[in-house]
Amino acid sequence: MTAGRLPRIAVLMDENTSGGGTRYEAAKGYFAGIVRAGGLPFGVPYEPAMVGAVLAELDGLLTVGGRYAMPAQWYAGEPAISPEADRLAVEIALVRGFLGAGKPVLGICAGMQVLAALNGAKLTAQVAGHNEKGRVHAVRTVAGTKLAGLIGERLSVNSFHNEAIVEPGACVVSAFADDGTIEAIELPAAGFALGVQWHQELLAPDHPGAGVFRGLVAAASSVE
Repeated sequence: MTAGRLPRIAVLMDENTSGGGTRYEAAKGYFAGIVRAGGLPFGVPYEPAMVGAVLAELDGLLTVGGRYAMPAQWYAGEPAISPEADRLAVEIALVRGFLGAGKPVLGICAGMQVLAALNGAKLTAQVAGHNEKGRVHAVRTVAGTKLAGLIGERLSVNSFHNEAIVEPGACVVSAFADDGTIEAIELPAAGFALGVQWHQELLAPDHPGAGVFRGLVAAASSVE
């Protein structure tokens, strides 16, 4: 990356799948978190023709939460029943492309699940007690992981998801909820490739979990 230029982060947009998929959308907290960490965020739509330019011009990737159909083979049991979306094909191409180029990737909620599934993980369509908007629960990080270095040993996070990782595949599990639910994964061989299950974009700017945004931007700043 050119000296003195702020790292540019691609933010893959979500869409209103519950309203017909007619609009892109994403919480402002994704963009604000990157800006506070010293990066420049750019929203990316589901246009396959743009993938090459995004890979060439931007330094890191953030894939956001959302609700959309994922391949049945990604599940350890019955797949989730979710709306079909144009997102998945572009998301897969971006995740694979950024990883292949040695550029950092951060996945949040559904973004974490895609990152993990592309590396052999399996999902469950229904995890008990985690789909309660406004619910807060404790997360414990695994010592020695990249995530632990970014956010510390233990913190409280929000919880708003039905699906969860049940088999990590080639991923390293880097955080658990107290009930054993996998809350974060990473790919050590990829440089910076990290996923968290909670919605960090909805938490306060001074929340310790904001370290994931700082980690993404710091990794992007070292991209050549």
